[in-house]
Amino acid sequence: MQGEGEDDAARRLALLQAGLDHIDQGFTVIDADLRLVGWNERFLSLLEFPAAMARVGTPFADFMRFNAERGEYGPGDVETLVAERVRAAAEFRPHAFERERPNGRIIAVRGTPLPGRGFVTIYTDVTEQRRHERLILERNEELDRRVRERTAELESTRERLRLITDAVPANIAYIDRGGVYRFANRGYADWFGHTKDSILGRTVEEVLGPALFAVIGHQLERAATGRRVSYEYTMEQPGRGRVHAHSDIVPEYDEAGAVVGFFVLSSDVTEQKRTETALIHAQKMEAVGKLTGGLAHDFNNLLTIVIGNLAALRDRLDGRFEGGVADAEAVRDGLEPALRAARRGADITRRLLAFSRRQPLEPRPVEVDRLVRGTVGLLQRSLPPAIAIRVEDPATPPVAEVDPHQLENALLNLAFNARDAMPGGGCLTFATDTVELDPPAAGEAEVAPGAYVRITVADTGLGMDEATLEQAFEPFFTSKGLGAGSGLGLSQVYGFVKQSGGGIRMDSAPGAGTTATLLLPLSHRAVVPPGPKPAAPAPCASGERRLVLLVEDDAEVRRVIRRQLVDLGHLVVEADSGAEAARLLDAAPEVAVLVSDVMMPGGLGGRELAALARAKRPDLRVVLISGYADGMEGGDTPILHKPFTRDDLAAAIGAAAIGAAIAEARV
Repeated sequence: MQGEGEDDAARRLALLQAGLDHIDQGFTVIDADLRLVGWNERFLSLLEFPAAMARVGTPFADFMRFNAERGEYGPGDVETLVAERVRAAAEFRPHAFERERPNGRIIAVRGTPLPGRGFVTIYTDVTEQRRHERLILERNEELDRRVRERTAELESTRERLRLITDAVPANIAYIDRGGVYRFANRGYADWFGHTKDSILGRTVEEVLGPALFAVIGHQLERAATGRRVSYEYTMEQPGRGRVHAHSDIVPEYDEAGAVVGFFVLSSDVTEQKRTETALIHAQKMEAVGKLTGGLAHDFNNLLTIVIGNLAALRDRLDGRFEGGVADAEAVRDGLEPALRAARRGADITRRLLAFSRRQPLEPRPVEVDRLVRGTVGLLQRSLPPAIAIRVEDPATPPVAEVDPHQLENALLNLAFNARDAMPGGGCLTFATDTVELDPPAAGEAEVAPGAYVRITVADTGLGMDEATLEQAFEPFFTSKGLGAGSGLGLSQVYGFVKQSGGGIRMDSAPGAGTTATLLLPLSHRAVVPPGPKPAAPAPCASGERRLVLLVEDDAEVRRVIRRQLVDLGHLVVEADSGAEAARLLDAAPEVAVLVSDVMMPGGLGGRELAALARAKRPDLRVVLISGYADGMEGGDTPILHKPFTRDDLAAAIGAAAIGAAIAEARV
């Protein structure tokens, strides 16, 4: 019977344990010696204790130590952390607290002392409960806040109007005559990083900040004159970076017609600007494609001429053809077409640089009417007799800040285009005057507001349709027959005018002729008459032979320049880098002239080499050469642009003597 009683007790105990294991809360019983005597499975899974620790007699301290070692109680000495918790448990007092575990779960712990000492502890996962409570609290607070705001906004008609303006996808404000904000909608406040209440009563400069106010503050001054003002601006916005806005300022008038304030309507056009930028980039890529195709076509033709003639000349010199070694006439027959083709290639490159606005310009005050009349004198010898040329007299001769040679070239290009548009004859009219452009007119002309010299070139020719007019300034585009034009004339004019800080517009219609209008910056400086043209230099006499250090990294180019220097009577030593040239300058004090390319590998370019040489030898003549056109200013040092002739090189060496004298005088 005793055995049956024990079995029955064991079954009941197992049944009790099974029931405890199905409870969703952890459960432990600790005896008076602080040892484990009861638990359930949820206790182990909830607190992630290993199953090996779940045995009768496991010290309470072992569980505390296990937790401390895995960081459950935060930083600190493990044994100290264990001792604190064992000491608190030994008091056998009721306790309840919540603890967030490292895994983010929140555990509620409630301990109750048992008779005869010891205690039972319940562990409950309250993570979801606390999250829901927090969400409910936050939502209640948000709802309460929204209710308060909506109630306040709807208390009157004025407040309802505020609600509407806050919902409009635009930035709206009202500024009084003293430049103080009296109203701003939420969009306006958010745009400048403020709240609506913080803007009211503050000045425009305080809200915009000194930097932005310096850019757009004057727009209020323009609006104060009674004009509606439109403008765009760019600013930095936290979290978004550079943003763009379009704004309109509309003055408010009192009964007497005086301006008493300003309505401001502004919109975010950042995405629009990005779209426009992407479209412009796509158009540029299309233009680059056309440019590349046209350039390849023209240069392949030029190279065919150059290579074919030079190869034929080489074969004649080698005696491969009948007649033996070439005579002077045969040499001339081969060289002349090659030279013409090479010069045409240089001209195409110059036109491309003009279109890309990278040609070297020498702007100075130019009396435009006088230059136009000089150009007409050239045209009268070039245009057919059936084309009449007329020049309108300006009220006051305008003076432009421009490169006169490039302007003359641009006018010739326009005149020759007009000639081709008038095959049966017609009238070509030139007119000059000055014009003041306000912001709207300047925006339409794509120039900055201000004073300009206006040059008009009008013909009575065939005119252009809209499709042709849209492509008129594109490189290699031509409406002429195959082989009748390079398609670079108008693109060169466009590039020159834009590089000069001006604008150009073409107006045309089929059968109505074409009018080209050039806007060039008005000059306020006095016109300086041109000095006498220097005579072409002759090769050096035997007594004037100088030792020239030639620095060029391209061996073929270096060979050509060496031949030119030798033909001028100079002795030449060569270097293919700036570093090698610096060593030769130290080793050869006899060097009298330095001719160096600007762009060279190795870290020591032409400018740096020139500065180094001048520091040691102020009397040294220095000539820099370059195939680039932008950013090649050399100060006192002449810049000779490739390609150049022997005479160009001689003139540059002569000019270098002036630079050497200036540099020596400064020492």
